[in-house]
Amino acid sequence: MKIVILALLISFPLTADARSACVILLHGLLLSDGWMEKMEKAIARAGFATVNVDYPSTKYPIEELAGPAIAPALDRCQGYDEVHFVAHSLGSILVRYYLGRVPVENLGRVVMLGPPNKGSEVADRLEKVPGFHLVFGDAGMQLGTGRQSLPKRLGAADFDLGVIAGTCSIHPIFSRLLPAADDGVVSVESTRLQGMHDHLQMRATHLFLIRNKAVIDQVIHYLRFGEFNRL
Repeated sequence: MKIVILALLISFPLTADARSACVILLHGLLLSDGWMEKMEKAIARAGFATVNVDYPSTKYPIEELAGPAIAPALDRCQGYDEVHFVAHSLGSILVRYYLGRVPVENLGRVVMLGPPNKGSEVADRLEKVPGFHLVFGDAGMQLGTGRQSLPKRLGAADFDLGVIAGTCSIHPIFSRLLPAADDGVVSVESTRLQGMHDHLQMRATHLFLIRNKAVIDQVIHYLRFGEFNRL
């Protein structure tokens, strides 16, 4: 009987106990914590503690945004066995930057939604438009694919990472600037990161990845099981 039970445990992915885990949520460029509220509430209903971070995405470069956004959130997660991250777009790059410099001993899983892990060709084109820096700030200037691209300098993931990429676009002009499938801002290919554990494409636009119920369900599934649900 013991052998049967052990075999069953080995055959299924390890699950995270929601009651002992805290999830830090980070929004994307030009957004606020309010955009992550639907996601946050669903994660909280699943039994996780949550910290929904608001940060001034257009005010500083990524190097100056990451620490002040993430360190206080980690303080609020003290006492939990595990800390997970759920991040959208620019928020994902903040997580990569921070985790590459500061060890988080009880780090659990990370889910990224539409992350420009290899930069965005849209940013390459728009940065030449007058007023781009004024609107998108220093961080926006760092999200291209050229010499200023910070995401391309951050290296592979050495943590448990699942990535969800959108495949719908409401920006046909932007989509023409992107190779193959995209979410209107970031190409599917750019969301991929060496070292990730799982990658899933879903029919959602870049912005509404964070409010799509099916996407939210997949986020929670990854937090629990370390893989996306393909059943």
